[in-house]
Amino acid sequence: MIAESEIIEVTPLRRRHLRGVLRIERAVYSQPWSHGLFVSELALRNTRTYFVARVGSKVVGYGGLMEATDEGHITTLAVDPEWTRRGIATRLLISLFESARSHGTADVTLEVRVSNLAAQACYRNFGFVPAGMRKNYYPDTKEDALIMWVHEVDTPAYGERLESLAERLGPVSQ
Repeated sequence: MIAESEIIEVTPLRRRHLRGVLRIERAVYSQPWSHGLFVSELALRNTRTYFVARVGSKVVGYGGLMEATDEGHITTLAVDPEWTRRGIATRLLISLFESARSHGTADVTLEVRVSNLAAQACYRNFGFVPAGMRKNYYPDTKEDALIMWVHEVDTPAYGERLESLAERLGPVSQ
């Protein structure tokens, strides 16, 4: 459990957070996004949503969603390796899904490394199911990506799923 002094705050990602985001990006990914790419993504406010998770002033995770018509795509989700297994990815996904639902998004997809079983388990908690494979998707290792989808996130039943996930996590500031 997270101590009271470690309450996680999830807020919209802003340029001022990019130093911490890039620190995590470089620690987690072998081919990290650049500062310029994040700035470009943040500028696309009509179709992109990004959140950051912080403990105090420390960035401990971030996630992004691209929306087109009634579909969404999780573009990125990462947690500081020192802060894993504390519900941070779940909190970020809840925020992304709440935003998607407010924009009328019905279905959401993502790609995840076939070897990343922990992430796949997290996504399954949100109702994602495997829907295909992208061969050699990750250029650094030629690892395949598992395509996952979740449908009908715009329904009251899915809202209840998000509430249930949030209740299990305990205190959070948004």
